[in-house]
Amino acid sequence: MRLLLLIFLSAFIATVAQGKVFIVADEFPAMEAVANRLKSEERIESTIISQKDLSSSLDSYEAIIVYIHGALSEKAENAFIDYTKAGGKLVLLHHSISSGKRKNAHWFSFLGVSLPERDLAHGGYKWIEGVTFDLLNLQPNHFIMTNKVVYPQQTSCPNFGDSPGNRQLASFRLERTEVYLNHVHTQPRTLLMGLKYIDAPSGKTYIHDRAGWLKTSGQGTIIYFMPGHTKQDFENAVYGRIVVNAVIYKP
Repeated sequence: MRLLLLIFLSAFIATVAQGKVFIVADEFPAMEAVANRLKSEERIESTIISQKDLSSSLDSYEAIIVYIHGALSEKAENAFIDYTKAGGKLVLLHHSISSGKRKNAHWFSFLGVSLPERDLAHGGYKWIEGVTFDLLNLQPNHFIMTNKVVYPQQTSCPNFGDSPGNRQLASFRLERTEVYLNHVHTQPRTLLMGLKYIDAPSGKTYIHDRAGWLKTSGQGTIIYFMPGHTKQDFENAVYGRIVVNAVIYKP
């Protein structure tokens, strides 16, 4: 009986320690895949809601995941910013940084990003749908990128970042998805994930270090990952686990 009680108390304490997770979305199947993975792999219960049902106070949540494709309301924008600066952990996925968010007054300055409005050939932002590309582990010693993650391949990245010559980076591949090119960072952050994309029409190879990162804001933490156009992206064993790691990560 004592052993059973100890097991129960241990499970209860672990659950309480994980806290509550809120998922704010406007496309739900993909986030249901995330919620299922959180529950099956870490016994974390999460709640999925739309931004119109968002309460004004988010202080009680251990992490907030944002997956909003359409317009980001001013109410949601302010709630996410206030939550993070007060010490919360904001996990942003895919189109949380996209051209539609240029209309928001504070979002991009809060994130420290910009999306240049010029041609791709001259460093302008562009999204391309229905493509295949590789995601690269830039932080082989970081919890988010390594905890329970098994990378299936190595990708060659010549002249990547500040390191001249050829590098072999642990990586995984997503297919029939969407890539974002030429995010610009206007504030410092820790780079977690890069990408290598070969554009079939032009034959040009794009290698960026902007596919995943984390940064502080006020007392809180922002974690962003560019992949996630489809439910299948989050069902990928590697990427799905990385998102879970971001949720349970202790800054």
